[in-house]
Amino acid sequence: MNITLRKNKEALKEDITTKSMDLENFEDFKPEFEKCIIEREYITISPECVRCNLCVAECPVGAIAKAKANKPARILDNCVKCGICAQTCPIKCIHVIESTSKVDDDVNYRLQELKVPHRTLKMKSIQLDEAKCKSCGTCVKFCPTKAITLEENEKVTIDQEACIGCGACVNVCDEDAIKLVRDLGSVIKTKKLLVDQESCVACHECEENCPVHAIKKEDDETILSEGKCILCEVCSNKCPVGALKLERLSNES
Repeated sequence: MNITLRKNKEALKEDITTKSMDLENFEDFKPEFEKCIIEREYITISPECVRCNLCVAECPVGAIAKAKANKPARILDNCVKCGICAQTCPIKCIHVIESTSKVDDDVNYRLQELKVPHRTLKMKSIQLDEAKCKSCGTCVKFCPTKAITLEENEKVTIDQEACIGCGACVNVCDEDAIKLVRDLGSVIKTKKLLVDQESCVACHECEENCPVHAIKKEDDETILSEGKCILCEVCSNKCPVGALKLERLSNES
């Protein structure tokens, strides 16, 4: 997805003025725009979510509401934009969107979906307890590869060759009739956190706000634990002097 919207600045001023007519001091209201560029990142989950809840299990900050049979998973307000959920989703229904707002002679707004690599996922074993299975068909509905079938008046059958190990069936089964063992690959590094020690003013904002305690000040030096760091946007956004910069690598696919 790559969408660009453009609007004349004067036309936008007129729109804002019209919508502000109810203001108490409307006569003195005059919208003005300064030249600027604002970049932000968003993560969304599309309705195609298969309810596997892998994203929920792998989110390092608990920022995803669990999916249920009647609703998909949902990104919460405490999301730190690390992108691990997008890498983990087995059917690529979690999207990382970069937005760029630019105010110049015109107002330009651009939305671009970033390419995200995906972690390997493999089913090792999957078993159905026929005594527990009620043949409700919910697992059939959400299996993304159609590996589960249900014939009339029959029990569920699972094609182990087609199963990818996502766990959607396990999550939606109210009878706990399916047991799954799977392999999930490591998170792939798509960004790098750059630390400028000379610019750092030792304010401790990064240390105090890191959601996984991956950064700290020690002997006037900023120490980053790369094993803990989830490469989110928190410390770089909080740093008041720009000593921390999150840079995207060019190996995304």
